[in-house]
Amino acid sequence: MSAAELIADFRPQMIKFARLQLHDDAAGEDVVQEAIEAALAGIDRFAGRSALKTWLFTILRHKIIDSLRERGRTVQISSLERDEEELDETLDGLFNASEHWRPDTRPRPWADPHAALEQRQFWLVFETCLEVLPARTARVFMMREFLGLETDEICATLSLTTSHCHVILHRARAGLRQCLTNGWFGAEPASC
Repeated sequence: MSAAELIADFRPQMIKFARLQLHDDAAGEDVVQEAIEAALAGIDRFAGRSALKTWLFTILRHKIIDSLRERGRTVQISSLERDEEELDETLDGLFNASEHWRPDTRPRPWADPHAALEQRQFWLVFETCLEVLPARTARVFMMREFLGLETDEICATLSLTTSHCHVILHRARAGLRQCLTNGWFGAEPASC
């Protein structure tokens, strides 16, 4: 299989990731195309020290960051607030009046989270959990954790206050934890 064919296999995942970050299908397609072109142009420099997918997504990550910085665009807040309110309602049911975990909703300890990271199926569940988060919440989480942007840059890009950004990140982590507990750690994972 040629390098171009190998790279093309990752295109659907790359598009999904880029669209979530840029909130624009056309812009997502553009940065993926730029990333693929850059990968093909630099394939001779790929030393194989990491997986091909990791290398491709690193290139894509840089293209997305460049696009976000270049566009300096903002998102219509009103269209995304509804999703955050729905997540608030879900998460509110997990805590008591003093904002502590209700005993029946307290997360169970995860058996071996490090071993789970090595399993392909875990990452499929993780991607699904990201998809069920409200779009803005997932976007802020991915900007911070996947793209590695600092809080001040996220805030400037999305017109958020620092405290609001931290609240969104907290909601994202709580939502992901709940989803992963129910979808992976709470059930017996299939062996891969």
